[in-house]
Amino acid sequence: MTTAVAQDRLTQRFEKWDTNGDGALELADFQEEARRIAEAFAKDSSSPETRNLLNAFTGLFEYLATQAGVGKNGSLSEEQFRAVTERLIFQEGEASFNRVMRPVIKGVIGMCDDNHDGQINGDEFAIWLGAVGVDKDEARAAFDQIDTSGDGQLSTEELLAAVRSFHFGKLNVPLLG
Repeated sequence: MTTAVAQDRLTQRFEKWDTNGDGALELADFQEEARRIAEAFAKDSSSPETRNLLNAFTGLFEYLATQAGVGKNGSLSEEQFRAVTERLIFQEGEASFNRVMRPVIKGVIGMCDDNHDGQINGDEFAIWLGAVGVDKDEARAAFDQIDTSGDGQLSTEELLAAVRSFHFGKLNVPLLG
């Protein structure tokens, strides 16, 4: 069972990813979201970072569509999206969530990881959150909250935990926009 906060956040996620506003999620919506993220980071559509992000969002859509029974060429209604996503986040557990979302998180990391160390420092994180509309003060506070190791870097695992925390209502910064 999910909370009202979780329900609201899943509705927001659906609406954000429904880039053409037709009330359904198709592969084209996920590809457009990846393009919008790449554009926010000023990455060319042919860059390796953009291609990686496009592949990650394509894989995410294919997973969701397959789980919903509509296949990778189908479309997801909000109810189907909610059912699959709730199951992934709240029932299947952290390992399943991380397996599905890791490519997307790594794709976004690739967009802003200027020193190519596979982690995000505070400056890189501020660029990430600025790209999804979060101001610098809020980004700094979120960085401090997410950096559970206290090493001044955000790992893929810390970022995955943060995305889950957002959906559980424990973090108020939407890392995926």
